[in-house]
Amino acid sequence: MQKHCSLGLVLGFISVSTLLGENTASAVVSYSSGTGFASGYTNTSSVIGLPSRVTSGPFGGPVDPFNSPYLPTQLLSVGTGGSVTLQLTEPFHDNPDHPFGLDFSIFGNAFFIITNGDYSGGGITDGTIFPETPSVTRVSVSGDGEAFFELTPSLAPSLVTYYPTDGSGRFDQAVNPALTAVDFAGRDIAGIRNLYGGSAGGTGYDLAWARNASGESVRVGDINFVRIDVLAGHAEIGGISVVPEPSILSMLGLVGMMALARINQTRSRTR
Repeated sequence: MQKHCSLGLVLGFISVSTLLGENTASAVVSYSSGTGFASGYTNTSSVIGLPSRVTSGPFGGPVDPFNSPYLPTQLLSVGTGGSVTLQLTEPFHDNPDHPFGLDFSIFGNAFFIITNGDYSGGGITDGTIFPETPSVTRVSVSGDGEAFFELTPSLAPSLVTYYPTDGSGRFDQAVNPALTAVDFAGRDIAGIRNLYGGSAGGTGYDLAWARNASGESVRVGDINFVRIDVLAGHAEIGGISVVPEPSILSMLGLVGMMALARINQTRSRTR
């Protein structure tokens, strides 16, 4: 009997851990490079799965807010008039209970500019990031891959801006969008990470910003696709990550407690 309970405990944690898997891009449905894209950065597989935590090669190292990913295997470039449509591993939906109300984040190659001249590990920034002139982008979402809803431009930030990627953080955790250059001024890598609060950075988006072709706000259901259009300039994209549902974490604790309770009951009966 106790063996059956132990097996149930294991299976319960396996099923919940499966639910806790990162929800990222699983396929590139379509890609158009546009004009002015970065030559050589057209490998669509670079945006599948989690963004890079480490840059390989002799000049590589950990990805952090001062050292962004830069290899063609890490980034997909989209120029003016171009676009990329990503299919997610699992559908997701708007949840106002997500931290800061943000439902997913897109990662690029922006980095904080070091202003004290120390590039050996003691760099300090004034909050300025590179590139200083961001591209103009449009982010849209869809449930079926056919009907797309644009996220209101006045609310949705452009890509390749805040917040530079930190490979040591969690990609499925958003940064507080209220943080500005002033907050990061005078900070080193530890200070930046303190403000990130465990996040890996990225640009956060809320599905509540969706609107229809008439510009009217709409409530979208399950979303399976995200499309990024570059209207001016170019954008290098490293990946996308969805914020998980808080209820899943609660489910993990609940499954564990229920399984342990069953084991304790079995032990009491066999004594």
